[in-house]
Amino acid sequence: MSEDLRPSGDVTTRLIKNNKKIKAKIISNESGVVGGLNFAKEAFTYSDKKIVFKTKTKDGKRIKKGRVIAIIYGKPKAILKSERVALNFLSLISGVATITRKFVDKIKGKNCKICCTRKTAPNLRSIQKYGVKIGGGLNHRFNLSDEILIKDNHISVDGNIEKLVKRAVKNKKGKKITVEVDNLNQLKKILGLKFNRVLFDNMTEKNIKKGIRLVKNKYETEASGGVSLKNVRKIAACGVKRISVGQITHSAPSISFNLEI
Repeated sequence: MSEDLRPSGDVTTRLIKNNKKIKAKIISNESGVVGGLNFAKEAFTYSDKKIVFKTKTKDGKRIKKGRVIAIIYGKPKAILKSERVALNFLSLISGVATITRKFVDKIKGKNCKICCTRKTAPNLRSIQKYGVKIGGGLNHRFNLSDEILIKDNHISVDGNIEKLVKRAVKNKKGKKITVEVDNLNQLKKILGLKFNRVLFDNMTEKNIKKGIRLVKNKYETEASGGVSLKNVRKIAACGVKRISVGQITHSAPSISFNLEI
């Protein structure tokens, strides 16, 4: 709200003389999965604590185009002041929830979870990961402190995947360890070491299946890289327990809403 109001507030609504209470509706312009209703409510009550925000659905529910998702009662100046911020929250979170649900639906019947990544907009990670959650996805680590994730560039810099993983095991201090491999030779070098998860990165379905056979349920398995709605079910069918998809946050199309008075 400060971003929208600094330094002089809403200079346009000051021109309005009529400030009697009104009724406004938030309507979806698209079908999808709704998310961010509480965020929208907070945006309105920021401008006027006496505003009444009544939801007509719940976060995580499917909505159709033209659906009224909330009704607002209050003074028009406060409603207009908060309108754009409230709709932005709804558009962003609903967009993430909607694309996440599409991926989740694609792998129904498979013993596999769709995960998000750290490919989020700066300072918006919390709400994007919330969108993933209500869309039916699983939140991956929130930041670099949450777990040890040894990726290709760590391996390239260090030069020895086996020694790097052993170092991680020795210094894990209660953190889970995930090791990303992009070929089966890397996997063979670390089999038997005490870490938690193998992440197959940009590997063919054939090699993922081979990797899972090598793992023999000793580690949790995950796949990433080049995942799309077209191939996600085939990847899930390989037997991995998790599939991480950057697209559900960094490329989620927003869902359009409008406010009608």
